[in-house]
Amino acid sequence: MARKKKDETVELKVPEHVAIIMDGNGRWAKKRFLPRSAGHSAGSRTVEQICDDAWSLGIKYLTVYAFSTENWKRSDSEVATLMDLLRKYMKNCLERSRKNNMKVCVIGDVTRLDEDLRHSIEELTRESAGNTGLCFTVALNYGGRDELVRAFKKMMADAQSGRISESEVSEETISQYLDTAGMPDPDLVIRTSGEIRLSNFLPWQSAYSELYFTDVLWPDFDKKELIKAIEYYNKKDRRFGGRNEE
Repeated sequence: MARKKKDETVELKVPEHVAIIMDGNGRWAKKRFLPRSAGHSAGSRTVEQICDDAWSLGIKYLTVYAFSTENWKRSDSEVATLMDLLRKYMKNCLERSRKNNMKVCVIGDVTRLDEDLRHSIEELTRESAGNTGLCFTVALNYGGRDELVRAFKKMMADAQSGRISESEVSEETISQYLDTAGMPDPDLVIRTSGEIRLSNFLPWQSAYSELYFTDVLWPDFDKKELIKAIEYYNKKDRRFGGRNEE
């Protein structure tokens, strides 16, 4: 992918898979003397635009951290607001997936979500399964450690039933028991709002991801900021534990 910058053509190697920790909705709202719900609504609109921007730049997989297993600790009113927003977003996402040929997946333990929301998720993933555009993954009630616990439980059950033996266990085997089975690991993980941590997001999958942290609050994150992250990614020499021969 090439783009113009100060009368120069800059060739950028676009990561195949970008994962984003969307942080800063509350602070965005506070700066504007608005309720936190306004920040979450603004953040939801940013997600929709970033999906379009990511695909236009050549990104094939986009994964966003929408609601973590730890987010249940927030106030009841904020959790209720987030759930209502998710309901609305799932309906809008169904229309967008049809329009943009976007495949949508949801990772995380959805069993704790209300029945109507689970139904919307099932409908969205089923209806978009055959789409060939951007593979958009939403992490809902997701926590990396919880994902690993659930994966190991499934693996143990298969071991006890004889479907898998100890000699067959490898990194690749474990990956197939994770929520992200069949997806490439993220090449680039972005976190907005200035916090410098992964917060239990894709710990197994991001072992060799490049990490990009920005002070920009999520509702203000746009295509220009996404390109900045990709430019940062391009400066990295990804050796995956090896070294360059000089």
